[in-house]
Amino acid sequence: MNASPVVQIGLFLIVLFALAWPLGRYLRAVLDGRLSARFAALAAIERGLGKLLGASPDEDMPWWRYATAIVLFNVLGLLAVYGLQRLQLSLPLNPAGMANVEAGSAFNTAISFVTNTNWQGYVGEATMSYLTQMLALTVQNFLSAATGIAVVVALIRGFTRRNAAGIGNAWFDLWRVNAYVLLPISIVLSLFLVGQGVIQNLSAYQEVQLIEPVSYSQPKLDAAGQAVLDAAGKPVMETVQAKTQTIAMGPVASQEAIKMLGTNGGGFFNANSAHPFENPTGASNFAQMLAIFLIPAALCFMFGWQVGDLRQGLAVLAAMSVIFVAMFGALVGFESQANPLLTQLGMDAGIGNLEGKETRFGIVASSLFATVTTAASCGAVNAMHDSLMPLAGLVPTWLMQLGEVVFGGVGSGLYGMLVFALLAVFLAGLMIGRTPEYLGKKIEAYEMKMVSIVILVGPILVLGGTAVAVLTPAALASLWNPGAHGLSEILYAFSSAANNNGSAFAGLSANTPFYNLMLGAAMWFGRFVPIVAVLAIAGNLARKPRLAASNGTMPTHGPLFVVLLIGSVIIVGALTYIPALALGPVVEHLQLFSR
Repeated sequence: MNASPVVQIGLFLIVLFALAWPLGRYLRAVLDGRLSARFAALAAIERGLGKLLGASPDEDMPWWRYATAIVLFNVLGLLAVYGLQRLQLSLPLNPAGMANVEAGSAFNTAISFVTNTNWQGYVGEATMSYLTQMLALTVQNFLSAATGIAVVVALIRGFTRRNAAGIGNAWFDLWRVNAYVLLPISIVLSLFLVGQGVIQNLSAYQEVQLIEPVSYSQPKLDAAGQAVLDAAGKPVMETVQAKTQTIAMGPVASQEAIKMLGTNGGGFFNANSAHPFENPTGASNFAQMLAIFLIPAALCFMFGWQVGDLRQGLAVLAAMSVIFVAMFGALVGFESQANPLLTQLGMDAGIGNLEGKETRFGIVASSLFATVTTAASCGAVNAMHDSLMPLAGLVPTWLMQLGEVVFGGVGSGLYGMLVFALLAVFLAGLMIGRTPEYLGKKIEAYEMKMVSIVILVGPILVLGGTAVAVLTPAALASLWNPGAHGLSEILYAFSSAANNNGSAFAGLSANTPFYNLMLGAAMWFGRFVPIVAVLAIAGNLARKPRLAASNGTMPTHGPLFVVLLIGSVIIVGALTYIPALALGPVVEHLQLFSR
């Protein structure tokens, strides 16, 4: 896994596109209803589901009903995940006797998994029972991923339909994505991961004898189990000698597969994909990165075929790929630098920054994973992002701040990029004095109002939340690092939450009332405000006629449009976030290299 960056990213993209092409065709057949129409058993199941729901696969919902169904579906998921956490001590499949999760943490976690964010302010193997991991978290990984795909399919229908009142049926879109796409691919990926050494069991945690006792410090506790404080109010530490170690077990592979495939990111273990039970080999690491990008890439192919011009999908895919490759190049370049503090101590071996990385992956594979997971809305990590060099840490932060549109989450990445495509043709229309058109649909004031909402809600939540945090003593008390790096940790946390990524810089104790509430709100509004606005765009476009291309129509499938689309994404991201990034990672870089 320590091959050259060019070899690794080249191989990664070749395999990705080779797998995404047939999957795109399959997705088209599934979401057009052709797969269920072809197999009588699937059609019978859908008829039964329709009777249960009082709906029909052929029934079209107007956009507001589609949005209501999506939001209601996720509110019910929120309540279920919250309830299972709060009652887990009384429920089965809890061999370690995990206590009920505290209300604030349960609230934050429920929102996190429902919104496809999977931000974890808790230690998974020490907090969640097997039942909670499987029935609450793993199940919600499927449902939140299906939500994103359903929304982008509805938006594509808005482009392809003309003079139509509806954009599809949300219930059947959700069913088809889960039953025919996510579940079968997850089973295959789970079996592969088990073959690589990822554990999958319901065994009790194992207590093993250490070869040599290990000494460590921990807060001293009184008879009531509370930390003993000194005169200054700080915990009194005591040295403890451990002779045994508890090895966590559990149904890991099944959660790992959908965590990656659905761009969820929540790990069974606190160490996430750096843990050898989640990601033991170079092959499992490569497969997990492929799984993160697989459906987002396949949806681009599906989009092109659905609108009747594959070049349209390839143009969007090209824009995503160019930004991704550039960001990876920047990140691995910065991580290949020597840390000047180590150089001064004579500890630099000329191999770059290995702090916080697994040696089985190395700098290049860890950098590629960090780029993949933050380009997509997947919070999985195989290295400590808090240990990245300052400008290397800027890269994943900014990738999230761009709106998770560089491949992005399943569904959410493509509909986010299509929103930028609408912005790009609108700007081009202003420059040449014509009414903007995209895929034969006029882009008018209503669409641009919704586009503005989608693009602006993230910056409002990220920058507003960061501003509140740095002015709130309770929020600053959670910081382990002062100065520019501390600001980077807070900025990263809100960027991750509002853009539904879920990864963290660490160094920030986020399981507090302040962060549970603030990050929970950022996750919820960062997910569902754009979804409602995108569905409103879909409904308005579906009602419009489709115009024939003319000599004055700007082509949206060539290199010029790709450049315009990339420029729109980068310029909006730069104008919005560069001032904040300058106060965090940039200042930290200047301080580090000025010593």
